[in-house]
Amino acid sequence: MRIEIKKDGPYFVFGSLPLGEEVITPVRHHYEYAAGEQVTPPDAEEYHLCRCGRSDNAPFCDGSHVASGFDGSETALNVPYLQRLTGIVEGKTMVLLDDGRCAFARFCHRDDGDVWTLTTKDEDPHLRSEAIIAASECPAGRLVAVSSDAGRQVLEAEASPAVVILQDPEKGVSAGIAVRGPVQIVSADGENYEVRNRVDLCRCGESSNKPFCDASHVPAEYVDGR
Repeated sequence: MRIEIKKDGPYFVFGSLPLGEEVITPVRHHYEYAAGEQVTPPDAEEYHLCRCGRSDNAPFCDGSHVASGFDGSETALNVPYLQRLTGIVEGKTMVLLDDGRCAFARFCHRDDGDVWTLTTKDEDPHLRSEAIIAASECPAGRLVAVSSDAGRQVLEAEASPAVVILQDPEKGVSAGIAVRGPVQIVSADGENYEVRNRVDLCRCGESSNKPFCDASHVPAEYVDGR
C-alpha cells in the first residue's frame, strides 16, 4: 500500500487502500471525527486524488493540474520525525513530542484544556488519558505521546491503513487528506518519506510545505465543491 506523488500532478494511490470521508466536528470544547459522505473511487485497487485543488471531480483528479499550470514542487523537509522536533513537553509519566506541522484540525484541544497543558498534569489519570487522545487524533502526526521511561513507548495504537478526505464545516472549508496507518508515501523524485501512523496531505494546492497540509486551505477558503 503506497501513495506516489506525480510531478505537478495528483496522488496515485495503490494497494486497494480504503477511501472515506470524515467531518471535523465540534463537541463542547473539543473536536471529534464524524462520518461524512460515501466516497467511491472509480477503481478500488488504484485511484488518483487531486492535489492542485482545482478538480471538478474532487477528491479525484480530472486533469485540471495541466490546464492550470499547477506547481506541485515538494518543499517539506524529508527527514525522520525525531529530527524535526520543535518542542518537547515533559509530564511525570508521559512526554509530548511536537514537530510543528500544524493542519489546524484542532484535535489538540479537549474539554479540560489543550494537550500541552494536559501533559503537565498527567499525574491525574483522566487528564493523562485526555492528553493521549488529543495527541493521537491530530491528523497531521504533529503530536506524539510517548511514555516517560527510557523505552519511550508510543502511547497510541497503530492505525489501520486508510485514506480519509477531511471536511471542516465549522471553518467553511474542505481540509486535507488524512493518511492513516503504515502507508508508504513516495515523492515525485522517487524518494520515500518516513512511514508514520498519521500524516495529512495537502489537496488545496496552496501549502508551503507540500506535500503536507499546513492549513492553507483555511485562508484560501478552499471548498472541494462536492
